[in-house]
Amino acid sequence: MRLKLVSLLIILSGLSACSTTEKPTKNSDNYSSSVNALENSANSAQSIYQLAKNRQGADKIQLLYSARDAAVSEQSWQLLELVCAELELTPSVDQIQNNLYLAYALKQQNKNDKALVILQALDGQLKQPEHFAWHQFLTASVYASQNFAKRAVPYFFAATESATKNNIDIPQLNQQLWDNLNKLSSYALERFNRGSVIQQGWVNLALYHHVYGGSSVELDQAINNWRRRYPGHPASNILAKKNELVADLAPVTINRLVVLLPQSGANKRLGDALKAGALAALDQHVIDETIFIDENNSVQEISEQLSTLKPDFVIGPLLKTNIDKLAEANALLDIPTLHLNTFEGERLSLQHYFFALSPEHEVQQALEHFLAQGYQKPMLLAPNNANGQRLVDYFNLQWQRYSETKPQIGFYNNNKDMPDTITSLLEVDQSKQRITAVQALFKQQVESETRSRSDIDTIYILGDAIETRLIKPFLDVNVSTFAERIPVYASSKSHSLQIDRTDKGDLDGLYFTELPWMLDSQIKQHNLRQQYDTLWPEHTDISQRLFAMAYDAVMILRDIRQLSLTPGNQFNGLTGKLSVNSSGYIERTLDWAQYSNRRIKPVQLKTQRPVPLFMQSASDILTIN
Repeated sequence: MRLKLVSLLIILSGLSACSTTEKPTKNSDNYSSSVNALENSANSAQSIYQLAKNRQGADKIQLLYSARDAAVSEQSWQLLELVCAELELTPSVDQIQNNLYLAYALKQQNKNDKALVILQALDGQLKQPEHFAWHQFLTASVYASQNFAKRAVPYFFAATESATKNNIDIPQLNQQLWDNLNKLSSYALERFNRGSVIQQGWVNLALYHHVYGGSSVELDQAINNWRRRYPGHPASNILAKKNELVADLAPVTINRLVVLLPQSGANKRLGDALKAGALAALDQHVIDETIFIDENNSVQEISEQLSTLKPDFVIGPLLKTNIDKLAEANALLDIPTLHLNTFEGERLSLQHYFFALSPEHEVQQALEHFLAQGYQKPMLLAPNNANGQRLVDYFNLQWQRYSETKPQIGFYNNNKDMPDTITSLLEVDQSKQRITAVQALFKQQVESETRSRSDIDTIYILGDAIETRLIKPFLDVNVSTFAERIPVYASSKSHSLQIDRTDKGDLDGLYFTELPWMLDSQIKQHNLRQQYDTLWPEHTDISQRLFAMAYDAVMILRDIRQLSLTPGNQFNGLTGKLSVNSSGYIERTLDWAQYSNRRIKPVQLKTQRPVPLFMQSASDILTIN
């Protein structure tokens, strides 16, 4: 029991680092070494707390954080409650995570009513996934501790779904959910057998144990069927590991493949590019029969064809509207499917996967590189439209999971608006105003040079190829010569094979992410690239990217189930290094390249998976106003 509790507390104590309040980064100027000495002289949570009461400002907050961590480790729940109450009086402290601590302290003292009041007051304020997952887990734990399994289970479901989706580790979450499910009757379980595929997987597994608990042979058969129906389900971790599902890790055998693509209407050109990529891959892939169907056909037509053909796998559709209409009709429910886009609804089956050339993959990759480099103040430049807003919101949300600083954001409405946006963000306009004021004071020309702000340490452009070619030169002339050169990055939208034929000079030094298929130096399938360029020398950039996407979609099918069950494994494709996350989405890691002397060269940039704030220790990331 002690080991179980300690593993939980280690992660819970990491919540002390999770804050959405922006504060300056800790450095030698604002971090008091005397506090470290005080901490080292104290040997208990109580003594650290007493030291904190005699300090002020940043030193006091740091000591209170340390006292809170120590109280958790010592299981001093009454003291933890006192420390949280003290921190509640400090505006710069993240009160959401502090209240989660307080609720936990109250629960451990069997003050369940008070704990629930605090947790209920946090509803609607839980913007970070870590906060939400822990809030749901703690609420469930309060109900479970009072033997209210039926009330606890919905919160456990919400916690495990959020934790699975966001790769959050909450020790004992799945085990506690399983224990509480087993306290419910079959009738109660049936009432929960709805909602997401994750929830249904839990309920069906519990029902199998209820129904077949008296027969080990039948139970084993039922569990094997469950595993095939719910591959990669989080409940798999609590089942006995004596049979490791060798069959599930074996390559998928496909004799008949159906490919749903737009073969009519406004998007036929996109469908043609995808079909060309799929056919190229089928030359390399052993599949007996492949049938292409127009995804713009009616749901009834498609359903009837699928019923007749009985395919082993389906690729597509491409268009979200067509994915939605087939999902509503459950036309693909029992067929392993790789959709060529994202899906806003609940995943209908654990045999359904999703593959899209999402720019969010590139934003995440750039963000992880910035954090690995130690950048603290990135500046983002994006068009003021729906796509630009979406990507900036994604960057902000992810950045807040790992850093307490806030990026600088600049939206431009059009090409004419770019200079004003950039000079304002870099504060060059203020420098020019100061120069004008000095010249007016001396009533003569003064030798001067504008200066840009010095805290920006990297710039990320989210514009297209034309916009990037306007922004990059303007940045070059507006960053102060007195400052170190700020590295500038962009996404694959900045790179165009068509434009690059005549224009590379203005982008010198720019780093960008790109599909290997679009980089001559990174292409391993040289013969395929030569054949493509011969057949379609004038193809647009989007057609080339879709060709590579469809090629990878066919080539990855054989290994897709294994990739979904073995996190960390990757498939080297034309669109990047591909992996499958726990939600069935294919994630891409692209190649890095740089414009240098009117050429494009491959570069290896440092990157690593960042540690979320809630898992960092308070002493590592504490930053105080």
